[in-house]
Formats: sequence, structure tokens, C-alpha cells
Amino acid sequence: MYLAAIPEKQWYRFVIRESYWDRDCYRSRDLVDLGGDPTEYIVYPGGRAYYVDPDLEDRILDSGGAFDADELENLLWPFVDEDVRYAVGSFRNRREPQQRQVKSGQETTLHLFDKRRVHFLRFGRMDQGYIGRVPAKIFQPIRHRSRDEIEQYFLQSERILKPHERKAYVYVIFDLQRFFSELCAKTMPQGLNQEAVDDYFVQELCRLNDDPYFWAGMPPRDHLQDYLRRYLFMYFDMEYGRSHFLENLINQFRNAHRRHRWPERKRMPLAEASHVFGLGAEELERLTRRKVTRLFRRKALKLHPDQGGKHTEFIRLSEAYKAIMDTKKKR
Repeated sequence: MYLAAIPEKQWYRFVIRESYWDRDCYRSRDLVDLGGDPTEYIVYPGGRAYYVDPDLEDRILDSGGAFDADELENLLWPFVDEDVRYAVGSFRNRREPQQRQVKSGQETTLHLFDKRRVHFLRFGRMDQGYIGRVPAKIFQPIRHRSRDEIEQYFLQSERILKPHERKAYVYVIFDLQRFFSELCAKTMPQGLNQEAVDDYFVQELCRLNDDPYFWAGMPPRDHLQDYLRRYLFMYFDMEYGRSHFLENLINQFRNAHRRHRWPERKRMPLAEASHVFGLGAEELERLTRRKVTRLFRRKALKLHPDQGGKHTEFIRLSEAYKAIMDTKKKR
């Protein structure tokens, strides 16, 4: 059972539907038409409480639907009053939805176009070379569902896309990169010949529109499927976001060809360090870390440039102090 949002002239019409197996594929059927305002089926008895109108539950049962209270509540949750959602949201039953029971002979293979959509929405990667290695559970939300339910799922999921991501999203899910051999094809499509990209997009859009396997369970159309129109708008009405590919490439080249290398600093030999402090080997051995620190502070007051000392001598004293402290265990 799922909630379908059907666009109309000014708003949407909401219909509760369910997917079912019919001979060789999954199809969908309407259970209850909620009209344009599903909030009419949410009852507020007072306080911070709410429940779904029992009349709606009866209508679902009368239409032959498999009624589940938690599932119905999840469908209408976005339409619950905002203050109530804020108050009771943490107390809702957030159990994972049960996997649908699939009988023998009802298994279907996921379409690669659907996999690419899930992969991009989950990971945001333009390069989908690893799509065959991701866990199968990532594709669970689109398994054993009708084409209509799958498309309704993506209608909701694609809302997370920011405006600058939408054209890149369409570029990826239609796998337009496979038509180009340029280095930037997988990371910076705006660097390609855009007229060629446009032609390949229209070609792939039409090919998917005519794919009977993809649209199995839905009535055939002699024009562009309604669910594909949004991709047409995303592609031609949006612009690619800023790409860091070229900047990263330049920085990698610059760093790889730098001639200057900072010299590695070597620790001062212990014998030289003890000479700087004016100590013998035995006396240095008896000193604790605290006593070494006190001795360093006394000498630093004399050698510090602000006190009239020489900068080089102060640096040498600091290096000697570090070399001695590295040999002293904390005690």
C-alpha cells in the first residue's frame, strides 16, 4: 500500500494504491481516492494526539486492500499538524517495514535505470562504476513493486536534490557518460560538447519511453510517459553545478611538479645538546624532566632576542632542549 500524488491543474490529487502480482508482472490499483486534502482523514481528539479516521480504514477494507494500521499512519504522517508531529514524533512506532511476501514465480529483476537512481540518491556519485558492489539491501525499497509505486517512490526521494544537482542527476541516471571517451565524462559533463550530450539524452529518453519491460504493468502510451516529463524539465531547465574536477587536476599537477622541498629537520645529537646546556653526561643523566625544564627557562631568559640574546643561539638552545626531553621518560 502506498500514497500516490497525481498532479492536476493547480495541486495534487492523492490516492491510496497497492501493488499486486498479475500473471507476469506487478500492477497497481486504486483503493481510496483522498482528493486534494488528506488532512480531512486525520482526527485530533484534543491535546497532542491524533488518529486516522476509522471510516478511511473501512473504505480500504471494502475495496479489498490489506489494511495495516502502522502502514496507513506512515502514509498520512506528512499531513499531520506540524505541532503534533513535533510533540509525538519521538514516540511513533519506527519499526522497519516488513518485507513483502513474494511467492514463487513473482520475482522480478531490477531495471538498471532504477539502480542508477537509487545509487545517486544514496551516495551522490557521478561515477557509478561501483554500482555492482553495493549491498543488495540498498535496493530493497523498489523490490517487488509495481512500476507506478516505484515511480511514486522516486518522486518523493528526488526532493532531496538541490537545484544544482538535478541536471547532473539526469546525466548520470541515463548513463550519458558512456557515449564519451573524454577524461571529464565521469566527473565534469559541462566540459563535453553540450549539443552532443543533448542529442544523446533525447535518444535515451525516447528509448526508455519505448521500453516495454520497464513499463510493464502500466497502460501503453503513444506519447512521453508522465513520469518521464520531470527529467525533461530537470535537464533543459537546470544548469550543472560547479565542478571541482579541473581545480583538483591543476592542483595535483602543480604539487607533483614542485621543485622546492622543505628540508627534513634532524634531531640534535645528545652530546651536542648537553654541551649547549653546559652539562656533563653523568649530570645530564641525573636530571629529571622538571629540572631540565627549569634549566632551559633560566638560559632562555638570557638568550632570548628580546633580552639582547642572539636569535641563532636561542634556536640552538630550543633544539637542544627538545633533544634532551625526548630521551627523558616522564617521572
